[in-house]
Amino acid sequence: MPTYAYACKDCGHDFDVFQSFTDSTLTECPECQGALRKKFNSVGVVFKGSGFYRTDSRDAKGSTVSAAPAASSASSTPSASPAPAAAAASAS
Repeated sequence: MPTYAYACKDCGHDFDVFQSFTDSTLTECPECQGALRKKFNSVGVVFKGSGFYRTDSRDAKGSTVSAAPAASSASSTPSASPAPAAAAASAS
């Protein structure tokens, strides 16, 4: 259920209320029985950056941009050295 913020126009009393979307707006202050107004707050999510596109979350096979070849990524990773295995064998 969403939380709505209200403020009294007469006494300035501020409060929050959990209401369903189908509930009617409150009109009377619980403190002084004055007129209420609904306060609107800023949105909790803000998107920043160069933009968001519908292709950002898709896999590579549906994209028109080709994926990088696997060989280039394999050549950049360091290979396992046989030194730790030799050191373990000489220690026993």
